[in-house]
Amino acid sequence: MSPVRIRHRPRTARLTLRGRLTLMTTAVFAVLGFGLLLLNWLSSRQLLEANRDLLVPATAITEPAAVSSAPASAPTGPFEAPAAIAGPAQRFEDFQHTVLGDLLTRSLLLLAAFTVLAALLARWIGRRSLHRIDQVTATARRISADSTLGERLALTGPHDEVRELADTFDAMLDRLDRAFTTQRRFTAHASHELRTPLTVQRTALEIPLAQGRIPDDLKPAIRRALDANARSERLIAALLTLARGESENLTPRPVDLADAAANALADLADEAREAGIRITADARPAPAWGDPSLLGQVVLNLLANAVRHNHHGGTATITTGADAGRSFIEVANTGPVLDPQEVPTLFEPFQRGRQRSGDGSGLGLAVVRAVARTHHGTVTATPRPAGGLTVRVELPRRSPADPPPEAGTPAR
Repeated sequence: MSPVRIRHRPRTARLTLRGRLTLMTTAVFAVLGFGLLLLNWLSSRQLLEANRDLLVPATAITEPAAVSSAPASAPTGPFEAPAAIAGPAQRFEDFQHTVLGDLLTRSLLLLAAFTVLAALLARWIGRRSLHRIDQVTATARRISADSTLGERLALTGPHDEVRELADTFDAMLDRLDRAFTTQRRFTAHASHELRTPLTVQRTALEIPLAQGRIPDDLKPAIRRALDANARSERLIAALLTLARGESENLTPRPVDLADAAANALADLADEAREAGIRITADARPAPAWGDPSLLGQVVLNLLANAVRHNHHGGTATITTGADAGRSFIEVANTGPVLDPQEVPTLFEPFQRGRQRSGDGSGLGLAVVRAVARTHHGTVTATPRPAGGLTVRVELPRRSPADPPPEAGTPAR
């Protein structure tokens, strides 16, 4: 399932490749069959004309038709003519017309029947031929939906064009996997290396400030430097969390999202009070399977996003629960009105939206998406008509590698 659901415009109905191949094959068969039927009919007519002398003697064609031997005095009606007995030539014409007519009718019926049969066979052959393409499409869709680059098509069968396409797709996935792994490793290493000098700088500024060795005229500059240092440390911590969330190297354990919600409420209580944000909670048991620290960061980021991108006197609601084998946490808040087309960009790193306030780094929702992806979960973001955003994260209640529970065994 996709980690961030985005609504797309409904697709117009269109004919599939299998349907087009079926129609093309059936049309070709019908046209060629009709051409063959026409040639057969014309050939039969020509053969009959060429062999007319075998059926009708040449002298019989020139003889007048025999008249009836009835008495001449037999009365006839005003609208009746003497019935003439058809000669050999007329009988041949009737015979030819009957034979060619029956041949045409039977040929058309057979052509219609075989056209239907050809359509059925073409559809069956198309399904058999395109089955491997369907496998490639289904696997590629699953990889795209799960947002994981660890799976490969690994298509088996003959080394044909479809196999070559699948192998090329696997090679592309290998390159993408290596590129993303290198990027995550660089982000993690760079962030880790930057923490030490920032810590040293903070200490070097805090000690003389605490000891009163800084002149009064320099204290505002020192405090601005400490504030900048603190923002840098928060940014680096967020980058480390993002890199760890994307690394898929987790230590999963049973986690209750309700407990994580309670911890996030305690951590943000003072900040929400100072911002004038009223938080309401409906924390029902929401057992999940994942890394406790990362899932706790997800809940904290969602609630912090709801508090910081709000207006004074606004509200935020956090809800947890479980439904249909999946646990969820949902956070809704008031705030500025958001364009639905803008919502997907909020989950990109360093994207805060044009109408959003606050001093965040723009990594909060990116971390939420990355952690949800590695935990095989989904994120659904919906703008509220009156302003604000509702974000819902759903996570599996069991480890994806665990077998399904037996009948009568409750899910974790």
